[in-house]
Amino acid sequence: MSYVFNKEIECMPIEEKKVLQGKRLRDVVERVYNTVAPYRAKMDEIGLKPEDINSIDDIVKLPFTTKTDLRANYPFGMFSAPMDDIVRIHASSGTTGKLTVVGLTQRDLDDWSEACARGFAACGVTKQSIIHIAYGYGLFTGGLGAHYGGEFMGATVVPASSGNTNRQIMLMKDFKADTLCCTPSYAVYLADELRKMGLTPQDLSLKQGFFGAEPWTEEMRKKIEEGLGLKAYDIYGLSEITGPGVATECEYQCGPHVQDDLFYPEIIDPVTLQPVKEGEEGELVFTTLNKQGIPLIRYRTRDLCSLIYEPCKCGRTSLRLARITGRSDDMLIIRGVNVFPSQIESVLIKDKRISPYYHITIDRINNLDIMQIDVELDRGVAFDEVQEIEILKKKLTADIASAIGVTAKVNLVSAGSIKRSEGKAVYVTDNRKI
Repeated sequence: MSYVFNKEIECMPIEEKKVLQGKRLRDVVERVYNTVAPYRAKMDEIGLKPEDINSIDDIVKLPFTTKTDLRANYPFGMFSAPMDDIVRIHASSGTTGKLTVVGLTQRDLDDWSEACARGFAACGVTKQSIIHIAYGYGLFTGGLGAHYGGEFMGATVVPASSGNTNRQIMLMKDFKADTLCCTPSYAVYLADELRKMGLTPQDLSLKQGFFGAEPWTEEMRKKIEEGLGLKAYDIYGLSEITGPGVATECEYQCGPHVQDDLFYPEIIDPVTLQPVKEGEEGELVFTTLNKQGIPLIRYRTRDLCSLIYEPCKCGRTSLRLARITGRSDDMLIIRGVNVFPSQIESVLIKDKRISPYYHITIDRINNLDIMQIDVELDRGVAFDEVQEIEILKKKLTADIASAIGVTAKVNLVSAGSIKRSEGKAVYVTDNRKI
C-alpha cells in the first residue's frame, strides 16, 4: 500500500480531535470494563462506571495501569480480544520478573503500521526509499514495527536486524539505503566502525535515520548526523502501547509528534500521581484509544518528559514530546541526589576529545555511595599524554559535579575499551545492596 500523509487526521483541528478522542475513550473504557477482569475490579473499587466517561477530559477519573498489572496477569489476563482474533504476540525484554506480554489483532497491526508510516513520511521517506532496519527482530517490537511501517507506505525494507556490523555497513553501501532505523547508541557504533573501515559518510547513501528505544541527547544527535551524514530523527514507542511509531519527529526535529488519535498522552507527577501544569515535566502516561488486543488505560511509562503544545511549523496539530530526560524507575539516587545517565552523557559528549562510550559503576563502600565513570578517549587522542589526560580528567570531574551535584571518579580509558552494544545500551552497573 502506498502511503504518504493522512492530512485529515494529522492536521485535524484540536477541538475536533478532542471530540474524536472522547468518543474513542468512551468506547475503550466500556470495552475493558466488560472484557478485562482486572480493569473491572479497578473501576469497581473506586465506584466508576463506563457511563461516567463523557469526554477526553474525564480521563483523569480513570485508574492507572502499570507494568506490575501486566506481570500479575501474565500471560493473557489483560487481553480484551479473544485469542481467535489475536494475530501477533510481542513481549518486553523482561529484565526482572516475568515478561510483559501484549497481543495484537489485525486492526492493531494496521494502526501500528500506519502510525510508523506517518512518522516516516513526515521526515521525507517515500515509496522510493530503501529502509535499512538494524533494530532487533523477534519479541522486541523495534524491528517489526519499523518493518511494517515501511511496507505500509510501499517503501523497500531491508530487515538486517541487529549484529554483524561490518555486514550492516556493506549492505547499506551496496543496497544504497537512504533510511536507517536502529538505537542511537548503535548508530554511533556504526559511525565509528565506518571510520575504522576507511569509509566516510559519502560512501553511503543515507539521508535520514530514526533512532529510539533508549534516551539520547541533542549532543548525540549531532554525533550521529556528523558520523553517518544524515538527519537524525527521534522515534518513540514502547511494546505495551504498540512499539515504535507512537510518536515520531517531523522534518523540523522539534520533538516527536504523538499519533494522538490512537494514543493519548498525559504528564503526571510520579509521586502525587496528579496531572502537572501544561508544559511541566513529569512522568509520561498513555491511553490506547483504538486498540483491541490489549487496550491500556493510563499506562505509566516511567519515562520523564514534558508535552509541547505550541503549533508545529509542519502544520500537524498533534501534541509533541519534549526530549526524554530519564526514567522515574531508572533514576539513580546517589548520596540522596537524583541522577540520570543522560545528564552525565550530555556533559561528556560535548568534549571532542571524548568518544560517545561510557559506563557508570555505582558501589557502596563504608556506607558511602561511590560513583565511577569510565569514559573512552577519542581515537585521535594519544593515551600517553599524561599531563593532558590529567587536565581533561579534572575538567570532566568538575563539569559532571556541576551538572548533577555529585562528585564522581572519572576514569579515562583507551578507545575500544568499553563493551559495544548492538541493541539497547547498558550504561549503568549498580553494585549496591540497598
